[in-house]
Formats: sequence, C-alpha cells, structure tokens
Amino acid sequence: MTDMADQIPVFLTTYGIKIVGAIIILLLGRLGAGVGRKFVRSMLEKSKADPAIISFTENITYFLILTFAVLAALAKFGIQTASFIAVLGAAGFAIGFALQGSLANFAAGVLILVLRPFKIGDYIMGAGEAGTVKEIALFTTVLATPDNVKIMVPNGKLFGDTIKNVSAFDTRRIDLVIGIGYGSDIQKAHDVIREVIQKDDRILRDPTAQVAVSELADSSVNLVIRPWVRKGDYWDVRFDLTRKLKEAFDANGIEIPFPQRVVHAIPNSSLDSHHAEKAREPEPPLRPSIAGGETLLSPHEISVKKGVGL
Repeated sequence: MTDMADQIPVFLTTYGIKIVGAIIILLLGRLGAGVGRKFVRSMLEKSKADPAIISFTENITYFLILTFAVLAALAKFGIQTASFIAVLGAAGFAIGFALQGSLANFAAGVLILVLRPFKIGDYIMGAGEAGTVKEIALFTTVLATPDNVKIMVPNGKLFGDTIKNVSAFDTRRIDLVIGIGYGSDIQKAHDVIREVIQKDDRILRDPTAQVAVSELADSSVNLVIRPWVRKGDYWDVRFDLTRKLKEAFDANGIEIPFPQRVVHAIPNSSLDSHHAEKAREPEPPLRPSIAGGETLLSPHEISVKKGVGL
C-alpha cells in the first residue's frame, strides 16, 4: 500500500500533465476545426461557389483539422502515430480499390461542382439521357425528363461523356424545314414565311431569321427557316410557327407535297380472256394403267407415240 501511495504522485506528475495537455490539444483542435470550417465557408460564399461544394469542402476541412488534433494528442502520450498513419493508409487503399467505381463517381462529382459545366435548372443531354437538372450530388446527378420521370445518372458516366447544355446561353435557334411543290412560286413562299415571322413578337429581330432554299429533293423544294428566340420561348414558338406556316401556305395556294401511291387495276376482260385461253388448251392423252383405269401420258411418252405414227 505504501509503494502504491508513493507511485500515485509520480503517476499524476508523469501522466497528469500529458493528459491535461492532450485534452487541451483536443479542445484547441475542435475549436480550430470550427474556425477553419467557418473560414472556408465564408471564402467560398464570397466566390459564389455552388452550395454543394461549399458543404463538402467545409466538412472535409473540419475533419482534417480534427484528425490532426487527435494524432497530436496521441503523440503527447508517446504513442507512435506513424503506425496509425500506415494502418489508415493501407485501409484507405483497400477501401479505394473495393470502391473504385464509387470513387470515380465521387471524383467526377467534385469536378462537376468545381468546373460547373451545368447548374441546377439547366436542361442537359449526356450519357444517353436528357432532362432538367434537379440535383447535383457527389455520386449522382438527378435529372427530370420532360414527362417528369426522375433519372439518376452516375457522375462518372456523365462527366466522361459529351455534355450538351441547352440552357447555357440566353438565346436559341429554331431549325425548321418545309417542302413546297416544284410548281409553287419560291419567291411567294419566301415572302409568306417572312410575313409570318414578322408578326410573331417572340422572334428576335437580331440576329435576323434565315430563310433559304436548302435542297431540291425528289418531290419537293425544301426551304430552311432559322429564327432566333429566347431559350424560354423555344418550344412554344417552334410549335406555333409550324402551324402558322401551314395555314399561311394553304391560304396563299402554296402546295406542300406529300407521298402518294398510284395503283393500276387490271380490267376483268383481260382476266377472262386469260382463263379462256387456258380452257382451249388440249388435254394430254391418256394411257391404261396396270391397276386399271387411265393415267396421263408424260411428255416423253407423247413424243414417242408421235414418232411411231400413233
């Protein structure tokens, strides 16, 4: 008991200071992690970064500072942290190898958030899918199709493919092709198209809409119509312009050709004469059969009989 009582002051003297130092390091580390998180958030918010990348970066900063504080507290007790770092590195390698697909999606998600090829609300096409961006997560991007179907696209597949951002610019060009008959007046059709375009206030005056002959097809002269509109008016103008052009062409007597099929019917008299000729053909002669009765002669037998004078 005396020896134990003598060792308590030594223990408290030796390890008490280390324990207090470790606690102070942990408290300072936690405080520093919180300050670092707020600092990173404020810097990213000033640079108008995406909310998702702000949240991700501040959390990474917090846990990195906290991990450093824990390792420093362990070193205060004389524990070799190099072994812990080696174990963590080996575990990280094993986990990374097992989750390489997920990590590829994670890396692609970070790149999407940093490079920002699209943002929430944009209509994009990529990885064989198309839709409005509803959410950009670290592993997947959520799209909503025009018929309101939710699609989750892996970021690795999306970022590794060609991305078409339809909403990237404020204006879009409508491409329409309308065919008129070869007998129709091209200049008149051109004037009618220009008149329809001028009456629609949603079509931009600058740049000027293009109207030109694009092709001399098999059964029509194809005209290309390319007006510019604001991106929000694209589909409404496209549908309305197609209808108004058809109505204007009909009102001005401009033909829009369509595929036709001509069917030639054979007169009944021709069929009757064909059957009559078949009926007048002589029937081949008959010969007695072994089993009784008669059978038709073959062409060879007929030629032999003719040769012997029968």
